[in-house]
Amino acid sequence: MAELCGQTLCPMKEPKINNILLLNKPEKITSFRAGNRVRGFLSRVTGSKVKVGHTGTLDPMATGCLPVLLNGATRFSQYLPGEKAYRATIKLGITTDTLDRTGNILQTRPVNCSPADVEDALKAFRGEIEQLPPMFSAVSVDGVRLYELARQGKTVERKSRKVTICALELLDARGDEYTIDVTCSAGTYIRTLAADLGEMLGCGACLTALCRTSANGFSLADCITQEELEDIEPDKIFEVRPFFVPIGDALKEYPALEVSQPQASRFSNGGELDRKRCNPIPDGLCRVFSYDRKFLGIARVEGDNIRPNTVISRQ
Repeated sequence: MAELCGQTLCPMKEPKINNILLLNKPEKITSFRAGNRVRGFLSRVTGSKVKVGHTGTLDPMATGCLPVLLNGATRFSQYLPGEKAYRATIKLGITTDTLDRTGNILQTRPVNCSPADVEDALKAFRGEIEQLPPMFSAVSVDGVRLYELARQGKTVERKSRKVTICALELLDARGDEYTIDVTCSAGTYIRTLAADLGEMLGCGACLTALCRTSANGFSLADCITQEELEDIEPDKIFEVRPFFVPIGDALKEYPALEVSQPQASRFSNGGELDRKRCNPIPDGLCRVFSYDRKFLGIARVEGDNIRPNTVISRQ
């Protein structure tokens, strides 16, 4: 653990961090709590309050890749790739109110299917499909989170929505438990996928394990646990890669534009730039950097103008 000054970590003289911390979330805690723990630790390390956000909730039962956005990086989550990947274990023959092993058992049914039957059933879930959000989810209906209603024993009508299963492979079969790899669009519920698969097979199913193996262009192999983070010397934290990624680097799918100091000041204050006065850049979104490679934000290039779309901070 990093050396303490009394009960508080020695504050560092570190400029405000606008990065993504790639966290390996453990089981039994919420994404919110995981983010709060990161915020508390980094606030003590830097000596200033750190704002955090994340790009998609993981259930307490789930583990794996949780990109935690820090400070100004929280403004750019919509520009990150939305695709995520999971490794999931599904138990056939059991249904629960939460669609996973943490819930109350609703039914147990006989299982009369083989791995070949499961493989065949998976075909129906590849590509664009309709999913009904589970009652135990963070989706809001009339301003109320579904999980809040579910905890009161209430069930309300929900609208199904389209999601895309980009890849779905059966990895292992052990008795009535099946392990699958899923690559999917943002907003996909793997619990719902498990339950729907069980209904198609006629025996019901629930999720028993879930690990997010990649998210928003980042891999679980690049992530760090909270304990590993807290074991790093405070003055070395911001030097360690790949788990600590500047937001400007994370948005690498967009072309980069470097601007002069006066242009940087104008852009950071919401002003348009004259495209003719900048280096050649294609139409569409681009990253804007200052002459000293400081990330300033995302701009839209159109016609003769470069317009700020999202600015990281005003200068």
